[in-house]
Amino acid sequence: MKRDWPAQLLLPVFLLAALPFMSFSTWLTLTVAGAAMGMMLFLMASGLTLVFGLMDVITFAHGAFISLGAYVATDVVAAMPEMVASHSWAAALAVLAAALTAAILITGVSGWIFEVVIIRRVYGSHLRQILITVGGLIVAQELLVAVWGANPIPIAKPAALQGSVVIAGASIEIFRLVAVALGLAVYVCLQLVLSRTRLGLMVRAGVENIEMVEALGFRVKRLFVAVFIVGCALAGVGGVMWGIYQGLVTPAIGPEMMILVFIILIMGGMGSVGGAFVAAILVGLMTNYSGFLAPKLALGSNIVLMVVILLWRPRGLFPLVKS
Repeated sequence: MKRDWPAQLLLPVFLLAALPFMSFSTWLTLTVAGAAMGMMLFLMASGLTLVFGLMDVITFAHGAFISLGAYVATDVVAAMPEMVASHSWAAALAVLAAALTAAILITGVSGWIFEVVIIRRVYGSHLRQILITVGGLIVAQELLVAVWGANPIPIAKPAALQGSVVIAGASIEIFRLVAVALGLAVYVCLQLVLSRTRLGLMVRAGVENIEMVEALGFRVKRLFVAVFIVGCALAGVGGVMWGIYQGLVTPAIGPEMMILVFIILIMGGMGSVGGAFVAAILVGLMTNYSGFLAPKLALGSNIVLMVVILLWRPRGLFPLVKS
């Protein structure tokens, strides 16, 4: 297969282009911070990428599952105060694992219910999907307020994950390094599943030609449900990491991130996991680089980045080719 070198070289070129405008230590700090933000955004966007890539479903309710994951994390962390206060790495990772596991289970089940009740009725119609999922988002947000209240809820970061380490003269937050590691692990797992397993083969075949997969006797509807559940669970994982990183969870935490999530999907190529990964890192880096170099322009920097990429690649960096 011919490699798309211009798109694949965009990220390293972008990294090196920022270096002449700042010291190396500042560049390294901003780069790791941008990569960490990008990984958390990728966790949120990867689920929606899978859902669109296979199911051809556009759901604006994805932000509700991000919020739900963050709220679940507040309860889990609050229930483990001694382990949160411990400076042991084992305790910190146990707290994080518990929060992630609870969020995956609850958002996954909620996603299954959402697919059965709402999504299943609007397959094949993007307009109806947009309208009904916007309504679903509003209802879901009100349910979150009814359960957890409208006031912001603080969420403590495990003591062992606080602070920073010095690498090559740059101060790097420990939690950001953990976020980078988790994001990379999820990306590698998704790529291995999609490229090395029978399930991944079915997913990729469904992306290319869903009618052929159905004609071969595979239960595509069950595959749709499984993909939607995984997509919602990944949104919950992103919500947990972003909530702990921010230290405060509000009902709007998910919908606020959806702007960046859709920017990532469009830039990367709708339905492309690899494209979402690269685009998420680009968004994180752009946010941090522009915030340092031109704070007044930082707010709209990602819009500018998206416009430039779409002028170059109208279908995104790594678009899927459907028959």
